[in-house]
Amino acid sequence: MVDEDGRRRPFMRGIMVHSLMERGVPFEDAYRAANSVRQRLRGRSVVAKEELAKALDEVLGSGFEEGRGRLPDEIHITGHGKGLPFSKGILSQSLLAAALDPNDAFDVAREIERALVARGIHEIDRRDLRRLTYEILGRQAGEQAAQRYLVWRRYQEPDKPVVILLGGTSGVGKTSLAVEVAHRLGIARVLSTDSIRQIMRITLSPELVPALHASSYDAYKCLPPGDLRQDPVIAGFHAQAGTVAVGIRASIERAVAENASLVIDGVSVVPGLVSPEAWSDSAYVIFLVVGSLDEAALRNRFATRAIGAQERAAHRYLENFQAICAIQDHFLELAERYGVPIVDNSSFDRSVLLVIRHVTDTLRKLGGSDARDLL
Repeated sequence: MVDEDGRRRPFMRGIMVHSLMERGVPFEDAYRAANSVRQRLRGRSVVAKEELAKALDEVLGSGFEEGRGRLPDEIHITGHGKGLPFSKGILSQSLLAAALDPNDAFDVAREIERALVARGIHEIDRRDLRRLTYEILGRQAGEQAAQRYLVWRRYQEPDKPVVILLGGTSGVGKTSLAVEVAHRLGIARVLSTDSIRQIMRITLSPELVPALHASSYDAYKCLPPGDLRQDPVIAGFHAQAGTVAVGIRASIERAVAENASLVIDGVSVVPGLVSPEAWSDSAYVIFLVVGSLDEAALRNRFATRAIGAQERAAHRYLENFQAICAIQDHFLELAERYGVPIVDNSSFDRSVLLVIRHVTDTLRKLGGSDARDLL
């Protein structure tokens, strides 16, 4: 047991490993150090916290390379109530909103910690930490990255939610992109229109809305013969997307009511059917269309998806590949018509950064003031 001012709790290697990793020690070294400390204290029923810390310092100080030695004293962040310990992991997560590569974000966070230690700071106000982060980020990644960081910090506690819409045809990587963008921006809610469509299928029968019970690329097979001047694939696609758009709008309304930011992706997120202007007073709605302009790469995606999801057999998509491409061309035309930016998802990492940059740059314009006001 570890005794801290009369309160006892079990010694746990997992907690020690996590604490060491937050402060920059690689996992293998953190695990080895925790094992060494446990071995030193084996047989003891109760150990004071100070003695545990001393044992850890001795272990870290014996044979560890530069940067893995004695940990700096804990730094506390003040402001907005009770002080919290400084964490490179948490700070590097927030830096991802500056559209940094995760490795670069951690390097900046480590540099900020070094600056605090070098100055002998054990307690820092949240606003002062933000100012220091802005200065170091500006030096290492440039003024635009520093501005993006400040912009997103402003929208961490927004007066209205941020809703990011990612539309595009099947197989272009919308969902993977949505999940990663949400993670880097710290947005807890991600919703796919596949889920919305499935819920609506339960409540609306095939007889009532036949197109809803098909895939986007073959929904036209459920429709009666129509105007020969209209592409039947696009007509079926719109019949389905128009129905699912009702659920998309309802999801945005819920986000507004709860003031909770949200990322929605899917083939039913269609320019013109979902209009950001409808929520201009109640939410920051940012629309992008995701595409895969390299048809060979799009074909390969379907084969890759089939490996991890048996219900998404590649042959189904490949048999309807021309219809899928026709829907993509239609998406691109609508994006041009409604002024929606297009992300060509040829490189996943690059696309993630492009989406984040567009989000933060748009918010900076909508905010109407200099992000440095936060300093």
